[in-house]
Amino acid sequence: MRWGRHLPRASWGSGLGGALQSADERIPFLIHWSWPFKGKLPLGLPRAFARHHGSSAGSGPTSRSRGKLFQGISASEAVERHRWNLAEWFSRLPREERQFGPTFALDTVHVDPVIRESTPDELLRPPAQLALEHQHPTAGLPPLALSQLFDPDACGRRVQTVVLYGTVGTGKSTLVRKMVLDWCYGRLPAFELLVPFSCEDLSSLGSAPASLCQLVAQRYTSLKEILPLMAAAGSRLLFVLHGLERLNLDFRLAGTGLCSDPEKPEAPAAIVVNLLRKYMLPEASILVTTRPSAVGRIPSKYVGRYGEICGFSDTNLQKLYFQLRLNQPDCETGAGGAGISATLAQRDSLVEMLSRNLEGHHQIAAACFLPSYCWLVCATLHFLHAPTPPGQTLTSIYTSFLRLNFSGETLDSTDPSNLSLMAYAARTMGKLAYEGVSSRKTYFSEDDVRGCLEAGLKTEEEFQLLHVFRRDALRFFLAPCVEPGHRGTFVFTVPAMQEYLAALYIVLGLRKTTLQRVGKEVAELVGRVGEDVSLVLGIMAKLLPLRALPLLFNLLKVVPRVFGRVLGKSREAVAQAMVLEMFREEDYYNDDVLDQMGASILGVEGPRRHPDEPPEDEVFELFPMFMGGLLSAQNRAVLAQLGCPIKTLDALENAQAIKKKLGKLGRQVLPPSELLDHLFFHYEFQNQRFSAEVLSSLRQLNLAGVRMTPVKCTVVAAVLGSGRHALDEVNLASCQLDPAGLHTLMPVFLRARKLGLQLNSLGPEACSVLRDLLLHDQCQITTLRLSNNPLTVAGVAQLVEGLAGNSSLTHLSLLHTGLGDEGLQLLATQLDRNRQLQELNVAYNGAGDTAALALAQAAWDHPSLELLHLYFNELSSEGRQALRDLGGTAKGGARVVVSLTEGTAVSEYWSVILSEIQRNLNSWDRGRVRRHLDLLLRDLEDSRGATLNPWRKAQLLRVEGEVRVLLEQLEGSGTWSRGSSHQAV
Repeated sequence: MRWGRHLPRASWGSGLGGALQSADERIPFLIHWSWPFKGKLPLGLPRAFARHHGSSAGSGPTSRSRGKLFQGISASEAVERHRWNLAEWFSRLPREERQFGPTFALDTVHVDPVIRESTPDELLRPPAQLALEHQHPTAGLPPLALSQLFDPDACGRRVQTVVLYGTVGTGKSTLVRKMVLDWCYGRLPAFELLVPFSCEDLSSLGSAPASLCQLVAQRYTSLKEILPLMAAAGSRLLFVLHGLERLNLDFRLAGTGLCSDPEKPEAPAAIVVNLLRKYMLPEASILVTTRPSAVGRIPSKYVGRYGEICGFSDTNLQKLYFQLRLNQPDCETGAGGAGISATLAQRDSLVEMLSRNLEGHHQIAAACFLPSYCWLVCATLHFLHAPTPPGQTLTSIYTSFLRLNFSGETLDSTDPSNLSLMAYAARTMGKLAYEGVSSRKTYFSEDDVRGCLEAGLKTEEEFQLLHVFRRDALRFFLAPCVEPGHRGTFVFTVPAMQEYLAALYIVLGLRKTTLQRVGKEVAELVGRVGEDVSLVLGIMAKLLPLRALPLLFNLLKVVPRVFGRVLGKSREAVAQAMVLEMFREEDYYNDDVLDQMGASILGVEGPRRHPDEPPEDEVFELFPMFMGGLLSAQNRAVLAQLGCPIKTLDALENAQAIKKKLGKLGRQVLPPSELLDHLFFHYEFQNQRFSAEVLSSLRQLNLAGVRMTPVKCTVVAAVLGSGRHALDEVNLASCQLDPAGLHTLMPVFLRARKLGLQLNSLGPEACSVLRDLLLHDQCQITTLRLSNNPLTVAGVAQLVEGLAGNSSLTHLSLLHTGLGDEGLQLLATQLDRNRQLQELNVAYNGAGDTAALALAQAAWDHPSLELLHLYFNELSSEGRQALRDLGGTAKGGARVVVSLTEGTAVSEYWSVILSEIQRNLNSWDRGRVRRHLDLLLRDLEDSRGATLNPWRKAQLLRVEGEVRVLLEQLEGSGTWSRGSSHQAV
């Protein structure tokens, strides 16, 4: 394997930047080529084809005007129809790409990986033990562009056969797609006809004889008319053979005879051998792609040029890929046209942070050496920062990522076991990943890696499979660590992949103790023999005095049952370990797993930990999430396609064991970030019945201080939105919510009795969502806290509409919401439209005497209002006194709180007022708070001087002391109460 070496960037042709790019390695294409267009030329061209065809500057004329071979009208139409069919087929997006938008096109984000020319001497060199060493490019062999693949070699000889090889994930399928589309759009003028073949497709035919002409005609019906002209096409005919490792080629004459007739039926492998021998169509050009382990199947004398696909060995290519993909306009619109968009500034910020992390954090740059991992990074960022399509989970992204790279891949086509490459990786890399998780380490020595790879190998065939895996796929999973202090060790290419593979190793049942391995064999043997032996002895006991023996042999039937209980205990132990990992107290004050994943990709702002500092304990909070996600039906179906089936019964028993453990530990009160992780586990599991049973005891949803991104809102709504029991309180204070997030969380709000939305910078737009919430016929909210949000008059105008039609709300806090005089006047005129409100807090809103008096009068006239908070408004001494006087003579029962005192006594609400101030010291304007505290202190001193009651004096002195403490905190740097902004107001 090669590592991230810094090669010069390949030259960029004017026509190479706009073709299709897919970071997947195994998009299933070229499987069936029987096109429906068998008659006339289709009327319309595909969108991408119509845009690019005939418009590549400097690429030369198209075959219609240039070539002499297909000058006839029917032949030209056949070639153009063939171009159209290929462009239509190769322009189709896999399901995984549709998440980036309904009109997302891969041709707008293509970046060519580096192709380095290599020599036969390099290929003959024995590989290193682990195949993870750095190999430096050979001097004098610069990188190749696609347009240079068939240029004459260094000696001026004509190149007819090119072999491109690369490990899993380097982009072989992408290059084939790129070359085919370039030809369709007229960018490869050297070739008049291009015929691509999938070697997977050819291998499925087995040894059934078919001629080359039949193979072409069956897959490309439009070329039937010009098949006789192929022999005369010479080098202008290009065959593309993709995935040569799927074919077992035998170049010995005794194994594959010579054949030069394209119309003679032969086995597909024999036709490919004779094409490569240049015995059939000797002038034709051939491009072969394969994995490194299969390069030697073609004798080097038949190859004109070798090219190693090196991926994005230059970080500039990685940055270009991210800029093109993350800045797609279609990324703005959510799935289903929800209209929730990321602004251009937000997208630019993501790209800038990612680029900065690529420059400063070399480990992620080493991971993005593989184009496939660049796709994974983009898909993960899109999941974290854009509206999530229904049913998409983090586990499904990783499972789809593996499907794109390993679907249909066998480890070695020459091996009769036909073992799935992904199944082999799950057994070996999964074992290494799980041992790392269980021992809490992410750095592995060479001995650790070799121990997991070579464990249990006994036969020559097993060592051969390991050799193939090392050459073709080991680099996909492991990368050498480039961090200071850990040189010479290996890490998983991306940290989350270790936790995913560890979870896969567990759910596939690959982790077995010695007792399980031995006990299973014994139990199966005893179970098969026990019944027969018992039957025979039962017959003999009737004839002979051996009545005790059948009783002994009946005990044999118990052995399988006992072993079943051992397996059940093992599942419970795994579930226990998973739940304990989820609820580790050491992780209680970490960020939630989604923020951790975002930080691992985008980097952490601020100074990094010094290398000499003691290392922090490794956190594996994604491991239980992936375990739950892999048990979902959707991911099990995809894993079955990869050769890693999870039986439904095993999934059910694992789920039952997990539910049992979650039911015991899940009832404890969790910090906000851990509670979100718990909900995220249920979201990954995608089982509403399971989640409803486990979360039936949840009564308080406290996510205060958690940054609620679109995906987090989706997670909470998906898990809790369909529950039936009411939530006593939902606290989302200081969560950076926006109107889109409120709309997403509407199903959860409808279950809440108390709803806290303080400190979220919610404006008038959010109030329209809250109005709809209050007017909903299922709304049961009794307490709504909107403190410290810039609602303004426009927002409160919408809120009063909701209040007018609501019958459940009794407590409303609008403290510090920017209402001003106009807002309080509006509330005063509309307050009588609601008949259930009991408490209204409009403190600290900058209102003057007139507006405050009007609202107070409306409160006294209200039939149910009991308490009105007006303190910290811009009230004069006369205004405060007028409120006290009118309050004493008012007929209504509402209490109006404007100060810490009531006459010469301390107000019974003094602790409420001071606690409000204490909680909001670090978010309110300090100068304005100091001025109001001075006024409160003056009121206390005046009241203390006006009373002779020693008890009242003592109370007033105590409250004065509390106010002076707050003033001292404001005077200096202050030790403000930590986390106060996250408390409920």
